[in-house]
Amino acid sequence: MGEAREVMDRLNAAAFERKDFKDAAECYAEGAVAVTPDQGEITGREAIAEYLRQLADPFPDLRYEYQAKHESGNVAIDEGYATGTNSAPLPMPTGETIPATGKQIRVRSCNAATVEDDRITSHRLYFDQMEFLEQLGLLPDS
Repeated sequence: MGEAREVMDRLNAAAFERKDFKDAAECYAEGAVAVTPDQGEITGREAIAEYLRQLADPFPDLRYEYQAKHESGNVAIDEGYATGTNSAPLPMPTGETIPATGKQIRVRSCNAATVEDDRITSHRLYFDQMEFLEQLGLLPDS
């Protein structure tokens, strides 16, 4: 296992298993950039850790079901499903919150992180926002 895989595993343990976002922030370089499907580009380790916290907090039982873990050079990639029950308010990009729905999610996702000097410098997170909202019952009836 190389450095990229070790750092990605450390991040996932901090964010998904322990919900320790101070530890999660330490996995990122100071000027790291994350690109997300819902908030666009986020710069800085503290801002990225806060984004991860806002994703996790509405799902206290959030877990990641790995389908595959990859590593090539200084890039680690995880494929799988984020699962959990929405039992706390869900923050929206506008600053508003949506009350907890009590519904469970199982949303397909993929994350790719570039690592340099034992820190993530670039992190791309992919998940289907429509699938996420649909599973929470937040899409209008068509």
